[in-house]
Amino acid sequence: MEKPTKQCAIGFCPMEKPIKQCAIGFSPMEKPTSKTPPPVLFADVILPLPLDALFTYAVPTRLQTTVGERCRVLVPFGRSKRYIALVARLHDKQPEGYQVKELLEVIDDKPILLPQQLQLWQWIADYYMSPIGEVYKAALPAGLKAIEGYRPKTETHLRLAPPFCSEQGVAIALDMLQQARAYKQLQLFRTFLDNSFPPTEKPGNNATSIPASSHEVRAVRFSRTESPLTRDELLNLSHATTATLKALIDRGILETFEVEVGRLNSQGEPHPENIKPLTMPQQEAYNQLLLSMMRRQVTLLHGVTASGKTEIYINLIQREIDRGHQVLYLLPEIALTVQIMERLRRVFGSRLGIYHSRYSDAERVEIWQKQLSPAPYDIILGARSAVMLPFQKLSLVIVDEEHETSYKQQDPAPRYHARSVAIMMAARAKAHVVLGTATPSMETYHNAISGKYGLVTLTQRHQGVQLPEIQVVDTRELQRRKMMNGPFSPLLLAKLREALDQGEQAILFQNRRGYAPQVECKLCGWVPHCQHCDVALTLHRQTGMLTCHYCGYTYHVPHECPACSGNELRTRGYGTEKLEDLVADLLPQARIARMDLDTTRTSGAYERLIADFASGATNLLIGTQMISKGLDFDRVSVVGIVNADAMLNQPDFRAYEHAYMMMAQVGGRAGRRNKRGLVILQTKNPELPIISQIVNADYTALYKTLAAERKAFGYPPFRRLIYIYIKHRSDQLAESAAQQMGNTLRQWFGARLLGPDKPSVARVKSLSIRKLVLKVEPQLNLADVRRHLLLAQQQLMHDKRFASIQLYYDVDPL
Repeated sequence: MEKPTKQCAIGFCPMEKPIKQCAIGFSPMEKPTSKTPPPVLFADVILPLPLDALFTYAVPTRLQTTVGERCRVLVPFGRSKRYIALVARLHDKQPEGYQVKELLEVIDDKPILLPQQLQLWQWIADYYMSPIGEVYKAALPAGLKAIEGYRPKTETHLRLAPPFCSEQGVAIALDMLQQARAYKQLQLFRTFLDNSFPPTEKPGNNATSIPASSHEVRAVRFSRTESPLTRDELLNLSHATTATLKALIDRGILETFEVEVGRLNSQGEPHPENIKPLTMPQQEAYNQLLLSMMRRQVTLLHGVTASGKTEIYINLIQREIDRGHQVLYLLPEIALTVQIMERLRRVFGSRLGIYHSRYSDAERVEIWQKQLSPAPYDIILGARSAVMLPFQKLSLVIVDEEHETSYKQQDPAPRYHARSVAIMMAARAKAHVVLGTATPSMETYHNAISGKYGLVTLTQRHQGVQLPEIQVVDTRELQRRKMMNGPFSPLLLAKLREALDQGEQAILFQNRRGYAPQVECKLCGWVPHCQHCDVALTLHRQTGMLTCHYCGYTYHVPHECPACSGNELRTRGYGTEKLEDLVADLLPQARIARMDLDTTRTSGAYERLIADFASGATNLLIGTQMISKGLDFDRVSVVGIVNADAMLNQPDFRAYEHAYMMMAQVGGRAGRRNKRGLVILQTKNPELPIISQIVNADYTALYKTLAAERKAFGYPPFRRLIYIYIKHRSDQLAESAAQQMGNTLRQWFGARLLGPDKPSVARVKSLSIRKLVLKVEPQLNLADVRRHLLLAQQQLMHDKRFASIQLYYDVDPL
């Protein structure tokens, strides 16, 4: 960050030296040369850049009647660049001491943002210590920020060319084609007339079929309100070629024109009669939710897996839309929207809109525009980004699987948590929030039992089905006795084989993708590492490459060890790809599908995998944490957790919390219909208390154990955490900057500050990383904390050595 040297009316101009043209819209070196009076209107705008300031532009007279707050404008920036900015405020206070640049163009005739959205943007920027420009970039679809802009989807339609738009003109055209012996064109033209101007069968109408020639002319009703055929419709009806159609157009008989059409599909009429009646436990939970919503803004619905939380949500949604309100339904993963979408569509039809990053940018723009229209969607189902959409009549937000880490945005900024943003958004709209999960996050459960949130529990599975039986397998002992078959215990293989032979389905959970996490030289122990990151490379057999899972860089597998020239390279560990190969050999009756990041990159991959498994086309699903996130399959009777220790041994204070959530959730996929399921949990440490807590589904015992530890050592939910990251290509410079930042902050925060230290992965994308941890008591004023952090950052950046340092904050990290 460069040293601020000139302060404008809104923010700082980051320049090392005064230059002729300043980047924020004025030149401090020049004086106005025009004798015309200055404009009386100014706009403070947000630019889609990582800049934590508003920038002031003059509104020229020609645009003063069209510009409005929360509208987009085209502005110059720097010497030659132009950006689509958003007007945050209009005023008549002229900045002093410099010449202000003018807006170039007003893009919108009405706001594209609601007032409460702009307030929410500012809260996100302040709370998560992210530049307001980054919030702007994250919130709006790309099509609303690009200078080229969003282009509506159009269809090519056909109509009669003006010389032939009459009864006589049609006759002339028919004769022309007949005399030219253009029989294919003649047939195509007749098909066009038959379908564009069909005969009316009403009594008294003289219309008959289209004439074969001008001697059989009928009265064709030509009306501008008729809907012409699309180009594709005509070609399909006539079975003609594009060359034949082009010939008709070239003759001047037909002409084409474009009609704007929406990309959003209509999903049919709503069918509230498809709402299933609630069971007694569900009805009791529903009634308690309504009572809790009368008392508190946020309520936790703590229901075990397969207890029917979704049916309760559907009843809540119907209640709200019957009252003329809107609902936001958040899910942590795009994969989950596939199943939930179909359930909601059967009930709500075209009242449901879907919004997530797998949709095209143009589709997201159209949904944004529809939400601002007089006829918005009543329900939006979406992943994390849906929390940024405009809602005019929001009354309910459902955050399903609220514990999921996918709700937290990691990179790029703003590093917001969608659950927290949803709660703040709902508070501004005076709406209610329901947080649903079988395994609450520590923070949410703490807020619930302390009375800040309401708490409703649902302890019975739907139709009385029991929670799955969990059998723990001690793999350490089995390995000592050489009874393991690769990563599989005899019990796991036997139960998988039994389930598949009985026509049932099974799931294998291994939270590591690729073929093997490591390749190692058997002679000297050499392990290939990424050149840009401090991590071992993962072998992907499908691509035949070694891949870094941090920067994405790929390497060829070496033929020999570069350290000792040995040729005995072996794999260490098991990824989902390797499990797939092993299972194919051990269980030939298995029809295997694999769900991980590698198999779900392409469009529609989630849908195909889930549909195949749901239909029984595949009967064994191998996957990473994706398969633990609330998927609902009827015939899954066995779930195998291949290696629980990989999750428990993470160097993170949340390791046990996340491991419990993941294993409880993936185990909950078993036995969801009419039969108790079985979970085989393989671990080398069966004596750990968390293992018995998972077996007994005892979340309360887990919470008490972890809460005592975290209170003693000052971790959430008893303290707030702020991680401060410093990155630079020079490891020495990163260390020096981190030490200086730490020394400054320690003067104010004392023992609340830990570090700087190297994180477990201390170099990513060729940047060395240092990390400081700030623990903040709930009673401390967060605005004061942020002010001190930013002051320390400014002091650090005054040192020219650190001008190119990257420094950012992660508030409430996961």
